[in-house]
Amino acid sequence: MKPSKPADLRHLTDAELEQQMKDNESSLVDMQFNLAVGTLENPSAIPILKRDIARMKTILNERSRSGEVV
Repeated sequence: MKPSKPADLRHLTDAELEQQMKDNESSLVDMQFNLAVGTLENPSAIPILKRDIARMKTILNERSRSGEVV
């Protein structure tokens, strides 16, 4: 799994970012469950996914503070 680049995420609208963030959060929950059960093939994907979610939240927060609507 490759991490998302902030420049690529900034081109998305707020709705697209929120949808992608929800999808990533549900994937993260599934991965954490599979890690606990012992069936996760790539455990290094968990921190990448967490960083991507944090990037999305940061971009949404920056937009809300600046009043920018995309």
